[in-house]
Amino acid sequence: MAARNPGCDFDPTWFESVDINLPAVKRRAATLGTRRTVKKQWQTAWLLRAVTCIDLTTLSGDDTCANVQRLCYKAKQPIREDLLKSLEMTNKGISCGAVCVYPNRVPEAVRFLKEAGASHIPVASVATGFPAGQTPLQCRLAEIRWAVEHGAKEIDIVINRTYALAGNWRGVYIEVKQMREACGEAHMKTILATGELGSLTNVYKASMVCMQAGADFIKTSTGKEGVNAILPVGIVMVRAIRDFFQRTGYKIGFKPAGGIRSAKDACTWLSMMKEELGDEWMRNDLFRIGASSLLTDIERQIFHCVTGRYAAAHELAMA
Repeated sequence: MAARNPGCDFDPTWFESVDINLPAVKRRAATLGTRRTVKKQWQTAWLLRAVTCIDLTTLSGDDTCANVQRLCYKAKQPIREDLLKSLEMTNKGISCGAVCVYPNRVPEAVRFLKEAGASHIPVASVATGFPAGQTPLQCRLAEIRWAVEHGAKEIDIVINRTYALAGNWRGVYIEVKQMREACGEAHMKTILATGELGSLTNVYKASMVCMQAGADFIKTSTGKEGVNAILPVGIVMVRAIRDFFQRTGYKIGFKPAGGIRSAKDACTWLSMMKEELGDEWMRNDLFRIGASSLLTDIERQIFHCVTGRYAAAHELAMA
């Protein structure tokens, strides 16, 4: 487990002269998943790794206790036991990285994970007026504290996009720093809502400011924007992570979220982490994928690897 980022003083010289070359980033993104591909048993190994990095998520207005219960049991046993047995992976601890819910669902998630014998899986909660963040700061801080008090081990906060778009990076820093303090021992993932930041240069600046403020992870999106997790944004964010590590020695995690639905997509994002940051960033203490439907396609691909055919809908439990 990497040492937690304590944050540092706000220093705009780390990012104020940065100007992202959009065509170059797009060219780099176009190479991901095309120059190298993993096949057969290696692909299955990568997909199992991806499963362990999924924050299995439900963030709907019609969430119910039953939804949360189903999600928790699926997080504990994400892949059918007979499939894992065929792959000789039954005792390898294959479970999801976290269960992610709204704050008022945190107590239920904690209870159901305990009932499932999966208390080791952390409950992550979105907070701070997710997804818009357009509520008073004290309300956003109180929401963090409530979720932590009721058992959330990870908090996904949203940054103040109004400040970011106005170039008020000190304001972003001050708010995120207060949110980190409100999180206490819970790990904090800062959602940049990159689809609303206007430019890749702003994405880099927001990434660096949040890491200076003490973020444990930086995350692309709420999943509610028009544009969510896309590879050019991911490249800019992980290179900001690399720059921060070179300056401070602290390793910050990365979480793409929104629109990642296929097993192929998961392998492409893992490939980016391997090529840009190295193998250490392919584990769930430094890499997560925010998703709900992704797990279904991964299990479908693993079923095909084991049986030679694709599963019918009734053969796989939905998340």
